[in-house]
Amino acid sequence: MTEKLIFAHLTDLHIGNPEVADPLLHTDTTATLRAVLGDVRRMAPPPAFVIVSGDLTNRGDPASYAIVRRLFDEAGLGMPVLFALGNHDDRANFRAAFLGGAGGNAPHDYDAVITGLHVVVLDTLVPGRIGGTLAPAQLDWLADRLAAEPNARKLIVMHHGPMLDPDDPTTRWESIGAEATQHLAKLLAGRNDVVGILSGHIHYDRVAVWNGIPIVVASGQHNATDVLYLGRGLRSLAGASFAIGTLRPSGLSVAFVQQPGDRHELNRLDAALLQKLDAGDTAAS
Repeated sequence: MTEKLIFAHLTDLHIGNPEVADPLLHTDTTATLRAVLGDVRRMAPPPAFVIVSGDLTNRGDPASYAIVRRLFDEAGLGMPVLFALGNHDDRANFRAAFLGGAGGNAPHDYDAVITGLHVVVLDTLVPGRIGGTLAPAQLDWLADRLAAEPNARKLIVMHHGPMLDPDDPTTRWESIGAEATQHLAKLLAGRNDVVGILSGHIHYDRVAVWNGIPIVVASGQHNATDVLYLGRGLRSLAGASFAIGTLRPSGLSVAFVQQPGDRHELNRLDAALLQKLDAGDTAAS
């Protein structure tokens, strides 16, 4: 790659159905997504593609997916849009809206080569859990796909990123978990062609270097996490952003585009409740 490649990274759209009351939807995510897509449309030069790294809807219902599709159709971006799935998504309903129903409830893993970049999209959804995972079969598929394009640099997309602190169970909810993280690390060890991993889920702008690979997260379009509160639980604030990635021969750089917001408090979850929810304890929600 001898030229710059620019792309947009959206995440955590959390689109809801306005016909159904949803106490867990704290902002007008439809208006925010319209604004973000307007910003993407105004990018100069335009991005080569758009990544949306999961949580497309808040409830995973068919009506919300229909709204997501309509908003992107209305935006008329004129470039590839690659959707990943997150813990708020539903595989069958997503596929019905976007893929004609093919694939059912199987993980939605796929890849594409765009302008010489090999983009690999992984489905980390675990129904009923906040945290995610990658099953052994998915890791085998990833190994196969990485080998399929030996001369192309790789960009991996997954809603839940690798676990940064595998010895800290309180951060399990943020990630694919310790075991899947260990297997992914072994699979990617020694590779110099993976330029980055794009993730979402945690709702704040974060760049981490994990075993030499940049992991980029944007706040997304629903709310922003108060990072000063993380040791006590999860405090959600009014705020949103998306990311603009630029891939150069020297590597990946990222700029975050903030949306207007006054960062007032929207919701709180204490650490103990968060752990119960991640364990699938629906009585805690």
